[in-house]
Amino acid sequence: MQRPRRNRKSEVIRQMVQETHVSAANLIFPLFIVDGEKQKTEVASMPGIFRYSIDNLLREVESCMNLGLKSFDLFPNIHDDFKDKYATESYREGSLYLRAISEVKKEFPEACVITDVAMDPYSSDGHDGIVENGEILNDETLEVLGKMALAHAQNGADIIAPSDMMDGRVGYIRKTLDDAGFKHVSIMSYSAKYASAFYGPFRDALNSAPKFGDKKTYQMNPANQREALIEANLDELEGADFLMVKPALPYLDVIKLIKDNTELPVAAYNVSGEYAMIKAAIQNGWLNEQRAITEVLTSIRRAGATAILTYHAKEVLLNKWL
Repeated sequence: MQRPRRNRKSEVIRQMVQETHVSAANLIFPLFIVDGEKQKTEVASMPGIFRYSIDNLLREVESCMNLGLKSFDLFPNIHDDFKDKYATESYREGSLYLRAISEVKKEFPEACVITDVAMDPYSSDGHDGIVENGEILNDETLEVLGKMALAHAQNGADIIAPSDMMDGRVGYIRKTLDDAGFKHVSIMSYSAKYASAFYGPFRDALNSAPKFGDKKTYQMNPANQREALIEANLDELEGADFLMVKPALPYLDVIKLIKDNTELPVAAYNVSGEYAMIKAAIQNGWLNEQRAITEVLTSIRRAGATAILTYHAKEVLLNKWL
């Protein structure tokens, strides 16, 4: 008779046979950037998460580095005055975002800086592509994304992460980077990015919500799983180095599906709405903070994610929960 409980009878034995582990090396910390100096403002819908001016961003990165957290995904909050139809601010020399990338790499060359490539933070329409007569133009958008990715690489980005979901963008960006001599810069593609209800707090943090309509013509239908394989396979063929699933918790099955069908590392984005949901339950006393957060991160790793973009990254290390 088998008695599996024998392997659960003490903490030492439970740790000995533990199958899934989460460490600082698996975590990527998203950070929000605003213009100005000495700025640190909390995102109302994301307790404990802040928008930082570059001076305070550098202090936050240093604090994280001291905890062993060394990978960061940067996101800019752009003032409406700098937004236009073609997102030209996204590649303008001296812009807030490019300065932030450059400063972080200058101060912390050992840090891994991941950059977001999409038009929506810079677009007056709030969409990830160029809009004409209510339609998102795919191929015309690729040129903007290529310019954006190249500007990021020129300012020190280690990994370019296109989150726009335009067809063919990975191949276009790969060629743009290679032709400019940036063959060493990686691409972490948002391969399966769903048209999810869990993005609300993020859009509040960046003031990047669409000005009309929704993103369903380019982000994926939450009901579809096999379609994620099509997207992932295309991105791999076009030169992606990582394949990402976003969001994470409602799509653990998709993370596993892609992991089982690729040799590339798979990333997952534990998004703002997931974070806000957990934090709200914790603040109301409905969940144990440490157990809930570590269980969430473990489940994403168990599903097959090598890297997890998560707003919990710093707190789990600061509190030594891993």
